[in-house]
Amino acid sequence: MLDIVKKTSVYQPDQENLIFPVEPNFASVAEERRHRKERLVVACRAFAAQGYDYGFAGHLTIRDPEHPELFWTNPMAVHFDEVRMSNLILVDHDGRVVEGTHAVNRAGFILHANVHREHPDIISMCHAHTEAGTAFSALGRPLRRLTQDACVFFEDHVVITEEAGAAALEKTAGCNVARAFKGVKAAIHANHGLLTASRHSIDAAAFWFIALERCCKQELMVDASGREPVLVTEDRARYSREHIGTDYIGWLHFQPIVEHLSRTKPDMFE
Repeated sequence: MLDIVKKTSVYQPDQENLIFPVEPNFASVAEERRHRKERLVVACRAFAAQGYDYGFAGHLTIRDPEHPELFWTNPMAVHFDEVRMSNLILVDHDGRVVEGTHAVNRAGFILHANVHREHPDIISMCHAHTEAGTAFSALGRPLRRLTQDACVFFEDHVVITEEAGAAALEKTAGCNVARAFKGVKAAIHANHGLLTASRHSIDAAAFWFIALERCCKQELMVDASGREPVLVTEDRARYSREHIGTDYIGWLHFQPIVEHLSRTKPDMFE
């Protein structure tokens, strides 16, 4: 499906020699590892720019390309805007830091490690305690088909009610989240917040998190109006998700963020 959508996408230029983002190819595992770590740092800086900086709550992960049982993540109690290549940590599924000098966020380890263990196809995950997403999660319901933006999550996100509102300090919490992530890219964890995953890249996981937070905010605004909204029909919502809700499109959306932050935050690659 992904290849078909990419080849037929209206976002692909129909003229040669035009500037357009191209997915990378790697000459070595080391090159791919560096790329994944760079994009993880960019995603952290993007979260900082969006204001997703509630204390030390929030964690992003990306699998190591050579050792898929290990994943790179942001260091514990370091502000997203201070994350850089040099302070990333590499963690195994048992929560042991195998590379790096910082501690790991235990809650992040439990949620992410169980999802990564349960779904080998998921290479990246994002979670943060955002204002709109956390507020919306208290409603315990999925997104409605309010806008084209929201339609990218139609039939592609779930609501998790297990351990609603409890801190993710027990391994069972991670197991429940892991089961919920079968075949979807996003989850609303009731009374807790938002999670996104990608089988493609950290770029896609990060952008879909930003998009999900935005959709939650929009729906709360619609609810506050007191008016009954007009919903997008199911067939149109499904069409939108199939064409503009893929991991490739998520990756593509993230490229302007990468370019902007690479120019304005060069310290992140130190």
